[in-house]
Amino acid sequence: MSVLPTSSSPSLPQPAPNTPGNPACVITCASYDCDGKRSNLTLDQISEVLANDDGSFVWVGLYEPQEEVLLKLQEEFGLHDLAIEDAGKAHQRPKLEAYGNSLFLAMHTVQVIEEKIRYGETQAFLGPRYLITVRHGASLSYTPARLRIEREPELLAMGPAYCLYTVLDFIVDNYMPIIEQARDALFSLERDIFSETYKGAVVRRLYDLKRELTLMRVAVGPLQDVLAHLMRTQSALVPEEIRLYLRDVHDHALRVNDGIDTLREMLGTALSVNLSLVTLGQGETVKRLGAWAALLAAPTLMTSWYGMNFQNMPELHARFGYPGLIGAMAVVCVVLYVLFKRARWL
Repeated sequence: MSVLPTSSSPSLPQPAPNTPGNPACVITCASYDCDGKRSNLTLDQISEVLANDDGSFVWVGLYEPQEEVLLKLQEEFGLHDLAIEDAGKAHQRPKLEAYGNSLFLAMHTVQVIEEKIRYGETQAFLGPRYLITVRHGASLSYTPARLRIEREPELLAMGPAYCLYTVLDFIVDNYMPIIEQARDALFSLERDIFSETYKGAVVRRLYDLKRELTLMRVAVGPLQDVLAHLMRTQSALVPEEIRLYLRDVHDHALRVNDGIDTLREMLGTALSVNLSLVTLGQGETVKRLGAWAALLAAPTLMTSWYGMNFQNMPELHARFGYPGLIGAMAVVCVVLYVLFKRARWL
């Protein structure tokens, strides 16, 4: 059963062809000079670029890399063993760690695949002259973010820290459309929620939607702490002008988190309202059944008396006994009907 409504996804720019000689898991490997000019590299050429102190930096993007690729990058950039170990394994909690003259970040990503919310992870290494992004699981390519800043060379001049900002901004902005789809799904269910008939499928969709938002809350919540820590860090890897941009990403993350909490409360209320309406409906049904049972009980009781096999019974041999009994039953039924109607049981 789908959780989110079907929606057409906008077409995204396709990744640039991988540099010949690089493994398939290397989505991008390029250097940028002071003027923002891009040059594609192989992994073996990274050390040559870093050896030239010309202000250029390297951006490497990986998707579910093999261990030997990570070890190669560790050799080229001098990365810490613990950071490499975390980058090779998914299911890391969102965090920010400092390893010497580099920072390691782990973040959760979210993507809608076949109308289901799927989760992935991105690990990032930030150094003085490099940025490495490692994606696992459900995660959109960061090609759109890279192409956007490549069109503005003056932004690339800020170095790898600005590239990290674009990645973080891309991750956080990708949360909002999913929240909007969840909100649309909730609004589309409102008519069924207030329906007089019970529909188990509606309750299941409400529960599934709340469960997905709870999992998303677990993914988004810790990211706020990571961004706050990144803004407050005293590391020279994050210049002061970049922290202004990170503050904007942090603000977006807060908005996403508030949106998730609001939707979760609305879903919880919707489940409670649906249950209350079902309970009230069942109560009304029981009241109607009880009223009709009472209406049927009065003539049943009276006729059961005269159905007994006795001779000495009141008005058994009276001339108008049978019509009188029918009239008495009609009067009793009418009186009971009026009383139940006034009590709104019928």
